[in-house]
Amino acid sequence: MSGTDGIWLYAVTRSAASLTGLPGVAASPPRVVEGGGLAAVVADVPLRSFGEDALRRNLEDLDWLAAVARAHDAVIATLAEQGPVVPIRLATVYHDDASVSAVLEARAGDFDRTLDHVAGRIEWGVKAFLEPAAEPARAAASPSGQGAGAAYLARRRTALASREDRQQRAAEQVGRLHAALAESAADACRHPPQSRELAGVDGPMVLNGAYLVEAEQADRFAETVAACGRDSDVLSVRLTGPWPPYSFSALEET
Repeated sequence: MSGTDGIWLYAVTRSAASLTGLPGVAASPPRVVEGGGLAAVVADVPLRSFGEDALRRNLEDLDWLAAVARAHDAVIATLAEQGPVVPIRLATVYHDDASVSAVLEARAGDFDRTLDHVAGRIEWGVKAFLEPAAEPARAAASPSGQGAGAAYLARRRTALASREDRQQRAAEQVGRLHAALAESAADACRHPPQSRELAGVDGPMVLNGAYLVEAEQADRFAETVAACGRDSDVLSVRLTGPWPPYSFSALEET
């Protein structure tokens, strides 16, 4: 590594069995830094693009960000296929290998506990959306037209009451959905709902859940998600994944 490079951190594992053929971020081949009996998968990246100030600018470029995120995720997904992994958040850059080794030594216990927790398990995402209500039937106005205003107000009251009822039922059903899925998982958490633009769905997101599931229980978990979706009269439920265990790692503390 030269003085113009930083160390991009992908993930922490117990051993990185194979890193060949992975282009990685900035087309820099991943390699391993060891410490605390653990292996950190890293890559050398140019500070002109990945230094603190450069990152602050580049992270505002959505095309650049998408390309880097894909490369970062591809390395982590490959590692997750080989064994338990603690994914590290995007754009975690250290000064040198010694800094990475120091983190492994200092946080070895935390990393070990997380690796034990995610071993043999995979993350699934479940998103639930409030389906649009059917358009209410329009009441016919009287021939004189005097009933038009009253009919409009009646429709408004009916629509508001219907919306409140749907929102209440949605909240109750989301609670039951999350509880049922959490019971089928080794761990579970709820993330803030995504915006309609990011989710690509017209209806509002009312659940953005993540569930850590035993690998051999994946089919059963998917069936539970499908059954919950069929049982709901106001929700559209979607299963995403499988993913590396992003939601169940200690990446924010590294």
